[in-house]
Amino acid sequence: MDTQNTPIHVNLWHRGFWLLAIADLLVSISVYMMLPILPAWLLGHGMSALFVAGAMGVFGIGVFLLGPFCSYWVQHYRRNHVCVMALLGMLLAYLGFYALLQPSVMQLVGKENADNLFILLRLLLGALFGLSQMVLCSTLIIDCCESFQRTEANYAVAWFNRFALSLGPLVAVVSYRYLSADMMFLLMAALTLAGILLIQLVDFPFRAPDDNQHIVSLDRFILLDSWPLFLNLVLITVIIGMLFSVTHSMVFYGMLMVGFFLALLAEKFVFADADLKSEVISGLILIGAALLVMRSMHIAHAPVSEFVPPVLFGLGIGIIGSRFLLFFIKLSRHCQRGTSQSSFMLAWELGIGLGLFLGFALFDNSVSGLNALYQVGVVLAIANLLLYNFVTHSWYINHKNR
Repeated sequence: MDTQNTPIHVNLWHRGFWLLAIADLLVSISVYMMLPILPAWLLGHGMSALFVAGAMGVFGIGVFLLGPFCSYWVQHYRRNHVCVMALLGMLLAYLGFYALLQPSVMQLVGKENADNLFILLRLLLGALFGLSQMVLCSTLIIDCCESFQRTEANYAVAWFNRFALSLGPLVAVVSYRYLSADMMFLLMAALTLAGILLIQLVDFPFRAPDDNQHIVSLDRFILLDSWPLFLNLVLITVIIGMLFSVTHSMVFYGMLMVGFFLALLAEKFVFADADLKSEVISGLILIGAALLVMRSMHIAHAPVSEFVPPVLFGLGIGIIGSRFLLFFIKLSRHCQRGTSQSSFMLAWELGIGLGLFLGFALFDNSVSGLNALYQVGVVLAIANLLLYNFVTHSWYINHKNR
């Protein structure tokens, strides 16, 4: 039996680590708050479904744009300053959205220019978020921990990001009852500002720059050798994006968080000594089951509690995300830990962005649209299960370096 080595006993008491982890949580919440808010506003103001698809999906492309320069910047400048500048850029992007939602600004720039600016701001937001994640999660948090704690630190911070996937939309849905759409972007900016202040509270030692560092580099950006793992994770997270393109309630996002908590418990008590394949396969079965239950509820009006599907979905995504993260870490060679973290993040965000694009472009909230979306989701879950079981897992076993 292959052991999992899942770092479920996290014991990181370094003050800097927790400040950075909370900062990352707040920034990720601000990003995921846009998932229910921006499409609702755009559709409510007469934008086409294809335009909404482009505005939501382009974020997944943006996360790649600044990655090739990440290693050069963190080598030639204070790495915490690089992260703060990226977050300041995100804050300005939120203020840009706020300005565009003002009727006077919309009238001044014209509808066509405003549409283009929406797309551009989402692309810019994705680029800056991607850079901040590469520096924060792949460099700063690692620097705050002893070498023997770094896998635990990566694992813990990934869970902060995962909970943000449910907390962000939940905060947005609750806040939208009391705030207008433009004020929501000010709230996102405030969360980003709070993240900046937390990072500023952490002291980082000065490191002499590496004069041999190229301006464009794959270091801290993407692990090209991980492409089968990368592709499989993208195809899995496409399902997340597709599902998030459907209108959901507070109950859905709240119970999704419950599913994440259950995933944490499952890793400790269910999968601690299980076969290495079991987490991903079980997670994909849970995702497929959640989609089938949703289909039966919305199409066949089956008497199933609305609490069940998001719990199953969160449980499946939680255990898959943790396992793939550790796969990326174990696939990396010496001094490639940060690159493996960035690769995981890029695959995760690209898949969600692609799923959002497909969800808004091809499906709607009608009975037939939901039926088609759930069917495609189930087919993707089955295809991913087969791909992982017969290709990806054996490839990983033959290529891991740790």
